[in-house]
Amino acid sequence: MKWAHSMMKFIKSKPFVHFILFGLILSLAQVFALPGVGILPTSFARGPGYFMIVAIIVLGYYVLLGHAGLASLGTAGFVGLGTYMTGFLLSRTSIPPFIILIICILLGILLGIVVGFISLRIEGMYLAIITLGLSEILVVVFKNFTAFTGGISGLNTYGITPSFSGLFDLGSGTNLRPYVYFLTVVIFVIIMILTYNLIKSPVGRAMLAMKNSESAAQAMGVSLLKYRLLAFVVTTVYCMIAGFLYMYYYAYSNPLSWNLNLSLNILAAVVIGGTSSIWGILLGAFIVFSLNDIVLSNIVFFQQNPNTIILINGLLMILVVMFYPGGISQLIFQTKLKIKAWQLKRQQKGKPEAIDHA
Repeated sequence: MKWAHSMMKFIKSKPFVHFILFGLILSLAQVFALPGVGILPTSFARGPGYFMIVAIIVLGYYVLLGHAGLASLGTAGFVGLGTYMTGFLLSRTSIPPFIILIICILLGILLGIVVGFISLRIEGMYLAIITLGLSEILVVVFKNFTAFTGGISGLNTYGITPSFSGLFDLGSGTNLRPYVYFLTVVIFVIIMILTYNLIKSPVGRAMLAMKNSESAAQAMGVSLLKYRLLAFVVTTVYCMIAGFLYMYYYAYSNPLSWNLNLSLNILAAVVIGGTSSIWGILLGAFIVFSLNDIVLSNIVFFQQNPNTIILINGLLMILVVMFYPGGISQLIFQTKLKIKAWQLKRQQKGKPEAIDHA
């Protein structure tokens, strides 16, 4: 019992351990779905795999909107650029995957700096419109630059085996997918830890100060240029990483996938989950992107009415904005406080009243 108590105390004192445990749980979905194991169908891991990819995007948007207070509707276009850059390098070159990942990250940094500089002149709704315009420009490029993207038919890398300089061969297509899944778990856990450290650091507090009042933040010495650029760089880099993982996992990218609907769903995930907790953000991402695929698709009613999830997400957004602007994480936090207050009140009622001997 002492050992278990010490372990629980250690886990509570080290938040990064929670993220590692979560990653291990997600890994089990793929382990149980491996052909040699056969406990779960081989397709079962696709739901958690897609969840992790979109959760990386949502975490980047969480930093941008939830901490820096900057709105963007260009997220989908940035992810699409990551998929096409990865697919082009994979199909036309023999560059190893990890070098491709580094190239995507560098491109994300460059893109974030460009958009960050634009945000210095424009803010609020107009910034969201500008980023939406950039995303739509990228979609037009995806549709028409056939030499790079494959055009409206999309880019397919299904039969291509990634090059590892002849050291080992992981295969391609469905044979490659389990390895990409475990790589996604590792990157997902690293990004959760990095995001947690960022928002708890002086950088995160400076972003919050900028979000609450730019004039007050500047008076305290917070550089709007520095932190706006950093917020957009984090977001675009996360988008490019997600695009890299998406292309390796699904081996296909279509320009119609990177539209305004995806950007709005990412915004919905942040609003529903709330910006006070990473776990709330992940819950919001699960509700918006994975609840239907993992849970509701197995229920007959939702199989017959597949668009019901859109109605549910819309109602959730309305309820959250009206009653819990802090999202589901705020609701959970307030519920915990009420339970603790009720328990404390019950304990006080159970105690005998003190006798005054004075």
